Amino acid sequence: MKKRASRQPLFEVRHSPIHGYGVFALRRIRKGTTVTEYLGDRVTHEEADARYEDKAPNDNHTFLFTVDSKTVIDGGVGGNDARFINHGCDPNCESTTQNKRIYVEAIRTIQPGEELAYDYQIQRDPDDPANVDEILACRCGAAKCRGSMLVARKATRAAVRNKVAAKAPKKSAKKSTNRARSAGRTVGSRRAAMRRDAPPLVRVAKRRGAAP
Repeated sequence: MKKRASRQPLFEVRHSPIHGYGVFALRRIRKGTTVTEYLGDRVTHEEADARYEDKAPNDNHTFLFTVDSKTVIDGGVGGNDARFINHGCDPNCESTTQNKRIYVEAIRTIQPGEELAYDYQIQRDPDDPANVDEILACRCGAAKCRGSMLVARKATRAAVRNKVAAKAPKKSAKKSTNRARSAGRTVGSRRAAMRRDAPPLVRVAKRRGAAP
């Protein structure tokens, strides 16, 4: 009696038109499917920074994934193919945390040959270099690509307030201003921004000489 052939793997790693290597679907992946777990060495934020403090200033490679305020997964040490999934501004996957483990799930049905991507959502820090958006540039090619793997810059309160006020009728200007003030609140540092219910975030190591 013949043994039933094992099912084809979900994906493979090969060169990507976005950046370096990427992960591509080998067969149809339905929405809601857990594609893979993000594996690697589990270290503290301080250990992660120490490992990559001598990294070149313009090197945008990062295999670090924040689990919580204490733990980082370094996919570059003992990691799996999940570390090759590229960033995308219009992604077909997302990262999720379950019991302090990180998984990549499909948020829509993915067809064979399609490259897998999720939004890295790299947080901004006050001590980021002036050209940080250039260093962490995105080349995903999406229609609404924001041009960076970093989260979008927050508009200043005045800019948001003026934009809202210009669109709103005069009688509702006060109400619109209140909404704009709320929307203009800034997000803290990469580590401080983590909440218990927040999605896991791709992390960039602090380099030597950077402000604390």
